Amino acid sequence: MNRRNILWSAVSALGAAFAASRASAATEATPAGKLKVVYHLADAEKVNFVLGNIQNHIDGVGGPDHVTLALVIHGPALKAFHAAQANPDVTKRIGAFSRDGVELAACGNTMKAQNITLKELLPGFVSAEKGGVVRLAELQSQGYLYLRP
Repeated sequence: MNRRNILWSAVSALGAAFAASRASAATEATPAGKLKVVYHLADAEKVNFVLGNIQNHIDGVGGPDHVTLALVIHGPALKAFHAAQANPDVTKRIGAFSRDGVELAACGNTMKAQNITLKELLPGFVSAEKGGVVRLAELQSQGYLYLRP
């Protein structure tokens, strides 16, 4: 065997080992093939679109038992989830998502900026006290796939 073939074989073996380790890590992060997905919502004009995407995701995988979902909201989009002004469709969808186990995280910084408390949001929300972007990074570090429709 010449040096080029030996080097090529070594590089190929290292690549295969790396790919196998990444596949193993992905399998460990998602037991029984259950994906973990976080949706990021900041734009007020995308509220209905993102909520529709989440429902399509739940329906597409065969129900909430087949996926772990989180929705992190910050910025102008959070106003759509103030209980006093939320439209009935948004209220209904958020209630269903909460019952389905979707984590509904509201940015603590945005709540301060909008001068509201967790109690003033629709039921089911938790506070991302360190901030929405921090919560997004935390979830991604836990193996969540990131989607920003």
